[in-house]
Amino acid sequence: MRTIRLRIDDRIYKNLMWFLQRFSSEEIQVIQENNEFLSIQQYLRNELHTIEEGTAEYISLDDLDKELESSVRKHED
Repeated sequence: MRTIRLRIDDRIYKNLMWFLQRFSSEEIQVIQENNEFLSIQQYLRNELHTIEEGTAEYISLDDLDKELESSVRKHED
């Protein structure tokens, strides 16, 4: 599957969305670039940058398991 990014004039936005909704979700998925999407995208870019620079901090699988268990216990109560 490919991803394209379009800038659409407000005058044709509804028409384009109507057209795109005629396809199944397996054929076309509309990704809304709202503030949450853009925030997550920036976060992931930053994380990738730290990995590429070699400054990322990693934890072992055992430490991850311990953190997850701790988090689950906190939310069970």
